[in-house]
Amino acid sequence: MSEPVDWLPDGTPFSPRFGDRYRSEAGGLNQARGVFLEGCGLPQAWSNQAQWRVLETGFGLGLNFLVTWQAWKDDPQRPRLLHFVSTEAFPVSAADLVRAAAEHAHLLPLARQLQAQWAGLLPGFHRLAFEGGQVLLTLCIGDVKAQLKHHAFEADSVYLDGFSPQRNADIWDLHTLKAVSRCCRRGTRLATWTVARSVIDGLAQCGFEVFKTKGVAPKRDKLQATFNPRWEPRKPPSPDQPKPRSVSTCVVIGAGLAGAACAASLARRGWTVCVLDANAEAAGGASGLPVGLLAPHVSSDDSLISRLSRSGLRATWQTTRSTMREGQDWQASGVMQRRFDGSGALPVDWPESGRHWSQSCGPRDLWHAAGGWIKPGRLVQAMLQTPGISTRQGLAVDHLQQNTADQDGRWQVFDALGQCVAQADLVVLAAGFESAGLLSRSDIADPVRTSLQGKSKAQAESAARLPLQPVRGQIVWGEVPAGASMPNFPVNGHGSFVPAFPFASQDDKHQATEAPEKLAGRGERLHWLMGATFERGCPSSELKAPDEEALLARLQGLLPETAALLKPAFEEGRTRAWAGVRCASPDRLPLVGPIDDQNLPGLFVCTAMGSRGLTFSVLCGELLASWLHAEPLPLEKRLARSMLASRVTKRNSSELP
Repeated sequence: MSEPVDWLPDGTPFSPRFGDRYRSEAGGLNQARGVFLEGCGLPQAWSNQAQWRVLETGFGLGLNFLVTWQAWKDDPQRPRLLHFVSTEAFPVSAADLVRAAAEHAHLLPLARQLQAQWAGLLPGFHRLAFEGGQVLLTLCIGDVKAQLKHHAFEADSVYLDGFSPQRNADIWDLHTLKAVSRCCRRGTRLATWTVARSVIDGLAQCGFEVFKTKGVAPKRDKLQATFNPRWEPRKPPSPDQPKPRSVSTCVVIGAGLAGAACAASLARRGWTVCVLDANAEAAGGASGLPVGLLAPHVSSDDSLISRLSRSGLRATWQTTRSTMREGQDWQASGVMQRRFDGSGALPVDWPESGRHWSQSCGPRDLWHAAGGWIKPGRLVQAMLQTPGISTRQGLAVDHLQQNTADQDGRWQVFDALGQCVAQADLVVLAAGFESAGLLSRSDIADPVRTSLQGKSKAQAESAARLPLQPVRGQIVWGEVPAGASMPNFPVNGHGSFVPAFPFASQDDKHQATEAPEKLAGRGERLHWLMGATFERGCPSSELKAPDEEALLARLQGLLPETAALLKPAFEEGRTRAWAGVRCASPDRLPLVGPIDDQNLPGLFVCTAMGSRGLTFSVLCGELLASWLHAEPLPLEKRLARSMLASRVTKRNSSELP
């Protein structure tokens, strides 16, 4: 439920919960500019910076964010990246966001963009992206003190905002101010409209130099402060967190979903990225299936994978909607998930178009309104078109080597003939299961360096082992029969069924059961797809005839009527098949980040997406880039660290005698 807002006769928004106005009687625009931007020295302070990080303690109706975003747009010396991190315990409705901005014509278009992404705001972090990913809003839903504990960044500016200390004392108390100070660097500027003595004293106690200045009417005074404690602030050690890096050159190995996502995230931040891939075309491996399903993972205990899938879902849809064609490359149709495990029933809110299909579904089935289908290959292509990325297809990488003669220790990439085909300051392995093999063939254990650090060569080599498991999957697909009646949305359960997606034969790069001359000129037709088998430990992508029978059996369990309709296509050989090899980690979480940032600086990995490459890849690309630049993370700190590759590789090293 959204937080209710009462609109007073003079148009001022009022909170029934706190008995206070959301903005001053003189209007929120003057307060946003005069108190917060001016109080933090913006936009002058961010001029020509690579990034700027704003922390706000109460999002409210979003006016401070909209004004800061507009100031960024208007500034020719703006930073490449604007991060706006805001906490909010009681988010309002999207309609109230737009209503609050309606009287400011220049802000209304921005408010409507915010409205389009304002959904699914459960407790936790939510990353919203604007301006092609250059303006990033991280909404932290929940108690401010609890949410700030999950952060791992230093703010450049702080907007201390919220209802008055008399109405909402909790957001202004000493514990909150201490939590804010832990997110500050020396020199961080803070601004707020209140001059309450408790706030002044609390800020001073937390290491801020505080002073009053002339306020914005009707307030006589306002506060400005600079974080400059007399003591040296203690930052808790984060041994697993990568060291920040400056923008430079990068080689990404693998042009699938994970590799393209990492390349796009780095290129948006100014990196020069070269993507190398062994296949003739991008998305030639496990990312090459004709169409894939995007749906959240649901668990009764809201597990790590479930929480990650919600964040990943949002990240993927943001990229998809801004770069691909709706109806051709993707469709946010919703997904029905059938449940056969006997778990408790949950309410189903069926779309009008699916009412007649709901009659054949059980009471425990779920409706994922935010789900849909996407063509992975088109998503890969869209991400690889980000300015700053070059690609080299058909180039198989054999091994890596760090150039010890180079003062910067740049990484060299070699082919099977021993030729150096690329070198860069950063290498990201995103080649799926092959990432482990590539590491095993690489001479990455420098005996001199490891001995100086008290490690054996065997320990260093073990630290670079990736415990990846291959998981083969095969799908079957075909044309939708003329006049067929099938669901209007994908269905997930024991296998996944996508009922109808457009597919152009001239774009076909998949193995077909029909001769090419029969496909030529057919044009775009609607196709269905059923997938996928799940064969652990198999690194082969060869097609297997028994798998088609297994997939038909799964379809009969998932949608019996649809299976009967399509059975003749299976029996008459009018289906097509595709297989790929996914890879998974021991705990089924993605592996992202440095292999061993202390011993192997500049060697990163982004892999182990399992069967959720569409859900996890874009999010993991942003996570990797955020770590590299000491940015606010798109996830709570604990969730992000659960995916760090170094946590797994260090465990390998510690198991050696």
